[in-house]
Amino acid sequence: MKILPIPFIALTGMLLANAAVAENDMMQIGKHHDMSMIDTRISLNESPQMKQHQLSNMREHVVAVKSIVGLMAEGRFEEASKIAHDKLGLTPEMKMMCGMFNNENFEQLGLAFHRSGDELGDALHTGDIKASLRSLNKTMQYCVECHATYRQ
Repeated sequence: MKILPIPFIALTGMLLANAAVAENDMMQIGKHHDMSMIDTRISLNESPQMKQHQLSNMREHVVAVKSIVGLMAEGRFEEASKIAHDKLGLTPEMKMMCGMFNNENFEQLGLAFHRSGDELGDALHTGDIKASLRSLNKTMQYCVECHATYRQ
């Protein structure tokens, strides 16, 4: 029988706790967005091409988060930090992208999300699992808030 290192066990417990919080968040969203009702989220009224571009960006963000979690589980915090900065952080491209929408609140939420990606990268750089998970939770909260408020 293989004994897992304590940091991995702690990481697993923290991820499960965050998953429970996320599930509760989604249940709260579900109360406001019953699938049998009309979707009341705010449409950004973008062209089909822009919608696809934005959806592609968000899928890349999900892949980045998955990679970060996997690297954290392996103790590879430097690599996770680089992904957070490069894929989630406020790069010049992401700053420009956030400014392309005709919705100030959406833009500010996007900028806050990307700033939190850089904060996540900084937390991961320290190798502190708890600080990294708190930061990841904050980043993911922006995802939840955005998807609860806006639709493509």
